[in-house]
Amino acid sequence: MTKQEIITKVNEVFEESFEIEKEKLQPQMNIFEDLGLDSLDIVDLVVALQEKFGIKIRDDERIRAIRSLGDIYQFTMTMQNKAK
Repeated sequence: MTKQEIITKVNEVFEESFEIEKEKLQPQMNIFEDLGLDSLDIVDLVVALQEKFGIKIRDDERIRAIRSLGDIYQFTMTMQNKAK
């Protein structure tokens, strides 16, 4: 999967699960402050990403360091490459 395909799929998760407009989905956006997610939303986000990409995120400690949408893109790319 290419970087652009991953970005598109991650953005789809935010649009479908959290009803966030496509225009707001920029790599520098903070998922808490700018996109309005809270700690309960993060659980839903992890589940949605796992389903969308067929990866296991739950036990990965790196998830705790994610703050921006760009961090999610990078993390997902890393997990996707690891799954190959």
